[in-house]
Amino acid sequence: MTLWTPTDDGYADLSSHDAFAQGAPHNTFARLRRDDPLHWTEYEGGENYWSITRHADIAAMNKNSVVFSSARGIRMEDQSYEEYMARRTFQETDAPEHSKTRMKLLKAFSKTMMAQYEQEIRDLCAEILDPALEKGSFDAVKEIARQLPMRMLGRVVGLPQEDLPWLVEKGDALIANTDPDFTSHVLDKMQTDEFRMMPFNSPAGAELYIYAKDLMAKKEAAGDTSGILNMILQPAKDGSVISDAEFRNFFCLVVAAGNDTTRYSIAAGLQALCHQPELLAQMQAGGDVWDTAADEIIRWATPALYFRRTATQDFDMHGKTIRAGDKVLYWWSSANRDEAVFDDPFRVDLMRSPNKHLAFGQGGPHVCLGMWLARLEVTVLFQELAKRIKSIEPDGQQQFLRSNFVGGIKSLPVRVTRA
Repeated sequence: MTLWTPTDDGYADLSSHDAFAQGAPHNTFARLRRDDPLHWTEYEGGENYWSITRHADIAAMNKNSVVFSSARGIRMEDQSYEEYMARRTFQETDAPEHSKTRMKLLKAFSKTMMAQYEQEIRDLCAEILDPALEKGSFDAVKEIARQLPMRMLGRVVGLPQEDLPWLVEKGDALIANTDPDFTSHVLDKMQTDEFRMMPFNSPAGAELYIYAKDLMAKKEAAGDTSGILNMILQPAKDGSVISDAEFRNFFCLVVAAGNDTTRYSIAAGLQALCHQPELLAQMQAGGDVWDTAADEIIRWATPALYFRRTATQDFDMHGKTIRAGDKVLYWWSSANRDEAVFDDPFRVDLMRSPNKHLAFGQGGPHVCLGMWLARLEVTVLFQELAKRIKSIEPDGQQQFLRSNFVGGIKSLPVRVTRA
């Protein structure tokens, strides 16, 4: 059996969400890495942009936030300054503004702090896996991959458990706003200007705004000062505080990114188990595999397909010049399949070491705050799954998100044999 392999003709339109509806167009990325690693990409939806596809280039440019700024947005869609200011999160700021917000949250998301959740995650995995596996055949995304990040989101952020399914539904509508299975307001299929001041230009942002305001009012009335939502509201060292709009945008970011990226990493790992049976045996043998497995699964998944930066000055590279004001896209999904860095990149190697994947934006100032939680969730989920099954195999056709921003398997029918 073989893992999923790309079927694009090598000339996919990276601006098109449809080009990713069968999985990322890795034949196109391979051609660009080989022949045109700094590629001027035509974009009917707005200003053209540069596509960066080689691992080495992205790793170096990601460190250079002086030349390549986040303060014009992180998606290829263009925004007016007014829209940017209304919708931005700390992801879309540069130092020192970004650093002030980040410092408030670093301790809450540290490796040490996340390790305290291990037993809670293990207990949750048992609650999720046992009823799912009893079914024998099921959609592994719906029954497993979606469940763990959603439930942990409530615990880490401090959200009522009964609200989580609704919150995740709205988070899906935000971050997968180009897939008709997740939203009735498909970004590139209809006019959504009335929501242009909302996160991701989505009506779900307006609903989450209202929820966040009501939630914090209830917490204040109850004297509840716990959790990361209260942390973000605290004054910085210079006395500055975030605005109401910035808080609501942060809440939307936590709900969407804090759930979806780990979900699609787990889904990709389950897909790998279906097509490389030796992986389950490795997991069951245990030992050193658990030091490296999570990072390899996350490399294979690369849920965030790209992040955009904007050049602040001219920059020469590969015999071309990126001009000040140009959009630049770091294609993480291409970097994490770069043959120059990863041996046999289309095969999952749970013992891969070193594993210099860039799925968390490593090396740059915007490295993912939630990476330690994501690694822990992925590790514990597969440890608990490996204890409970003899085999897992496909039981139908997998389906991918229609999105060139967040990549993932949205449906994965499987059949399992319990241990």
